[in-house]
Amino acid sequence: MDGQFEWREEFCIGVDTIDREHRRLFQIINKLFTFREEEKDSQWISQEGVKYFKGHAMRHFEDEEAYMESIGYKRLEHHRAIHRGFRENTLPALELELEQSNYSLEAVDHFLGVCAGWLIGHTLTEDQAITGDGISTWDHLLPEEERKAMRKVIVQLVFDMFHLESQMISDSYGGEKFGDGIYYRLVYGTPADDKRQEILMVFEEKLLLNTVGKIMGLQTNKLDSMLINATRYTARQFAGRVMEHFPEVSSYELIEENLLSYDQFQQVFQRKKPQVSLLFNTSGAGYFSFCVIAPHLLESGVGTPIEHENALTEVEEYLMKRETQTGENAKRQILVVDDSMTIRQAMKNLLDGDYDTTLAESGVAAIRAITLNRPDLILLDYEMPVCDGKQTLEMLRSETAFANIPVIFLTGRSDPDVVRKLLALKPAGYLLKYLKPAEIKEKIDQFFQKLEDQSEAST
Repeated sequence: MDGQFEWREEFCIGVDTIDREHRRLFQIINKLFTFREEEKDSQWISQEGVKYFKGHAMRHFEDEEAYMESIGYKRLEHHRAIHRGFRENTLPALELELEQSNYSLEAVDHFLGVCAGWLIGHTLTEDQAITGDGISTWDHLLPEEERKAMRKVIVQLVFDMFHLESQMISDSYGGEKFGDGIYYRLVYGTPADDKRQEILMVFEEKLLLNTVGKIMGLQTNKLDSMLINATRYTARQFAGRVMEHFPEVSSYELIEENLLSYDQFQQVFQRKKPQVSLLFNTSGAGYFSFCVIAPHLLESGVGTPIEHENALTEVEEYLMKRETQTGENAKRQILVVDDSMTIRQAMKNLLDGDYDTTLAESGVAAIRAITLNRPDLILLDYEMPVCDGKQTLEMLRSETAFANIPVIFLTGRSDPDVVRKLLALKPAGYLLKYLKPAEIKEKIDQFFQKLEDQSEAST
């Protein structure tokens, strides 16, 4: 990870004590950036630096919560729960990774990247909301105690069923893609009324191979219909076991199940926000997510219901579609980052025929999406509020793993001053939003064709 995280005035919320400590946390992270490659005593320096950062962060959380309490901030408990999640879940998981790798450069980089990303995102959303200048992202979630109870049940079940240690790395998973995944939807209800509970489960492909595949004794690194069907029934048992721990839904019966594409999964997320949205890591075996929408939330028609009569056909068709999407003929992946929902959807409609298009509504959301699933191209709005295109690009380039992802700016302005500012940042190019859709599509096609030509010329 090269570069530094620069403090910017837009990070200020207007409270001197909080802004001063935010600056200090940025300075600590930047010092760790500087010292992490020191050959002499590098492990000791990293260990002490991590302790120092953690100590300052914990004290800052206490001071910030005291300030919120002093002004009667109505969302104090919600904000405190976010701090607690970082302190009790995110930091311990990162520290364990550091210890297991003996403070390797890669693990230190991961620690710094996650902490810096969390700090920026938290400052620009939840902290800004303290003074009324921002909107909290996760108002729709269940109370923290209920999410905590479900997390404990899931961690224990994963160990009981697969003998895997798992760690929750986020209790506000936003539906981002993480590698090649299987997206599975279960809908439960009661015959007596129309109450519904929907469970969405996402499995990284390698996790299925490492769990269900191993139990079945499969000697393969590829999903097939037998493994998918075994996963379906294993997931149903898993979901049922989770529900047994919550009396209000323990009597619900399964009324529908679907295998979803990632686009369909995204549609569910965008249309009906989950009340529980947990993301787990299983100590290197793979990621999985467990999300709950309940009740009365989902419209019909998300995917084809799997019944006894059509189960074989549905699984085979699902695998064929995945093969097309993830094999040698897999589509190029494009991330569209724009604060306008209209622009995002228009770009998705334009590109989806030839590309795998995902969407992010802000620079912070883009960083998180890229961390979980690296795109081949980023179409980045230059004129976004709070964290604009320039700042987002700088954050990307400060992370070695993201620095060489091509970025094409999207802009609605073509005046010379703006164009000069755009080109000074050395993007892969820029596109004017008012161009005809066919022209935009043509320029993106030409960009990828140029990449292919360069690749062939170098071999």
